[in-house]
Amino acid sequence: MKFVSYIYEGKAAYGVLNMDESRIIPIDLILKDLNKECPENLLKFIEIYSDSLVDEIELTMEKFENSSLGIENLKLTSPIPYPRRNVICLGKNYAEHAKEVKGNGIEAKVPDYPIYFTKIADPAIGPNDEIVVPWEVTKKIDYEVELAIIIGKDGKNIKPEDAESHIFGYSIGNDVSARDLQFNHIQWFKGKSLDTFTPLGPYIVHKSQIGFPVELDIKSFVNGEKRQDSNTRELIFDIPYIISDLSAAISLRAGDIILTGTPAGVGIGFQPHKLLKSGDVVECVIEKLGSLVNTVK
Repeated sequence: MKFVSYIYEGKAAYGVLNMDESRIIPIDLILKDLNKECPENLLKFIEIYSDSLVDEIELTMEKFENSSLGIENLKLTSPIPYPRRNVICLGKNYAEHAKEVKGNGIEAKVPDYPIYFTKIADPAIGPNDEIVVPWEVTKKIDYEVELAIIIGKDGKNIKPEDAESHIFGYSIGNDVSARDLQFNHIQWFKGKSLDTFTPLGPYIVHKSQIGFPVELDIKSFVNGEKRQDSNTRELIFDIPYIISDLSAAISLRAGDIILTGTPAGVGIGFQPHKLLKSGDVVECVIEKLGSLVNTVK
């Protein structure tokens, strides 16, 4: 099941995609039929219901096919435009990427421990939104396709074997990075957190549609040229490890977003560098999770 957020006739709403992904069934119709309260947005839905209604929603969807909205008649947004907290990110979590980003004060070695940082998403932008670069502030803009984990229920000191039970679903993230700011400031927060630098979407795929462990092809393209091509099985620190390690003495909350790292093929990994410029179209693709396309402005 694919959960989407959208704007229709000037109003923000959310729902689920039909089988051929051509139409959206508004969630309020389904929840009313189930005699359930309709939270104001998808984040609140996850916080209140997590997985508890997913099976019922799936069984009820077909009743509302005639009330669904054509996807061409609305604007898809990030599924969670305003996360409740900063997006949690991992750096250098694919071995080949860890080796390609040598220089600029970064060692070309596989880390012994996860490298965590956060980035502001206020808002996270959605499919076909523009990555608006403040060129007066930064000149070196890079792309990073990443598997996004959406936490489904609160947890602390989670055991690796219990990690999947705390996941709601998965999406695609692009950890857009201002490399000059990232390296100048040493800490990565500034260079990762510029406005519009967190594309997320196009939807959240519920975990029931994705196997565990998660082994999905992950790729990126710039103007149609393939830049990154790997599989999430190549994560150095896998999903159970990440969730268990992060939650040790830190509470994870329903709706939290974790970007799990990017594979080799980023712009600074090439010689000479292949950084983004105005007008470039970046496409991030993850198997079973769709395609997230954004244009650089």
